[in-house]
Amino acid sequence: MLVILSAGFAPGLALLSYFYLRDEFESEPVSFIVKTFMYGAVLTFPIMFLQYVLQAESIIDSPWMNAYFSAGFLEEFFKWFILFFAVYQHVEFNDPYDGIIYGASVSLGFATVENILYLLAHGVEFAIGRALLPVSAHALFGVVMGYYLGKAKFAGQQSKLKRIYVSLFLPFALHGTYDFILGTGRNWIFYMIPFMLFLWWTGIRKIKSANRLTSTHYNQKELNKKMSI
Repeated sequence: MLVILSAGFAPGLALLSYFYLRDEFESEPVSFIVKTFMYGAVLTFPIMFLQYVLQAESIIDSPWMNAYFSAGFLEEFFKWFILFFAVYQHVEFNDPYDGIIYGASVSLGFATVENILYLLAHGVEFAIGRALLPVSAHALFGVVMGYYLGKAKFAGQQSKLKRIYVSLFLPFALHGTYDFILGTGRNWIFYMIPFMLFLWWTGIRKIKSANRLTSTHYNQKELNKKMSI
């Protein structure tokens, strides 16, 4: 049991530490990061219940609907809902890069509980594959979601709504595509490898861009402070 818990927690904590350490400016309080991680962890159970009902009642009856609605839309919508309504307005969300930290935190809370439940059901021998694919994918969906929410919070009113919309739509589309690839049959790995490379490339670009936006944000704050003196 201890081995499974360790294997289940390790990839999520490692990825969250990576995104936390990539913040080039003001570090976020660990207590609030843990809180957002727990938000994501608690989300796992109602989402899994809804997914079970949809399958048991045959409401979802096609691979496309299962990938894009049951997995992609439901999971990303609830993560986005928590991030937008419980974190976005919080005082600790005070620069663009914070969106990436908190987006990854909520996503990895969900992914970690899902990972532990999977390993309990199927065995610890799946731990490496789970770390490389679903846990990493969830983290990167959260990075993309948080990046656009971070841009939205410090954007003008006209572009704010567009970026909020993109912060939900893009992770949903990426997540749905990920699950659709998994359901393509025996050759799914040949599609998944380039897709995961694309996800990591996208995530790293968003991290670099968010740090540049944060630098501009702090420079503007300093300029405003000098002008007000």
